[in-house]
Amino acid sequence: MTKNPLAKKLRNYKLILASGSPRRKKFFEDLGLDFEIRIKSVEEVYPNNLKGEEIAAYLAELKASVFKDDLKSNEIVITSDTVVWYNNESLAKASDKNEAIKMLLKLSGEWHDVITSVCFTTTTKQETVSAITKVKLSDLSLEEINYYIETFKPYDKAGAYGIQEWIGLIGIEEIKGLYTNVVGLPTQLVYKTLMNMVD
Repeated sequence: MTKNPLAKKLRNYKLILASGSPRRKKFFEDLGLDFEIRIKSVEEVYPNNLKGEEIAAYLAELKASVFKDDLKSNEIVITSDTVVWYNNESLAKASDKNEAIKMLLKLSGEWHDVITSVCFTTTTKQETVSAITKVKLSDLSLEEINYYIETFKPYDKAGAYGIQEWIGLIGIEEIKGLYTNVVGLPTQLVYKTLMNMVD
């Protein structure tokens, strides 16, 4: 039986996915990789002068920093962060329904950037890669926004929406870039980086 080329290459390594996101977990399963989920909490605070991709990369590397002291030589820890960047502003996870409504009203009828940075850390090296996908939302009514938020409660998602959910089916007009990036992980970039990282 032919083996997954990346799984074959990683046979002497242990992948650690440092994320509680069910979407990222599913992507790793779909990539056919053996991995362990290991989560360590970190306060996600970044300097005010950072913008867009800089924020996502900084936070992905910050999440990796708490693993550095206890990584084994054959382990690769993967951390990531997704930012929705609109009008020179980062739209993070909404803390409540009102904040989610405000975010979606801002994005309604507009283009925005979804940026995911992924950081790969071993005992000897670290590499961070980023993907930017441009997304155009159609004009959403308050009724549609209310229905979506009450039904799907997207409080764990940057920008208060998930493209794979109802709002993506009815409200995404156009995307330029990787679709998986908008869901939460640029899988093509993850695959390519891991293939290049190990001998």
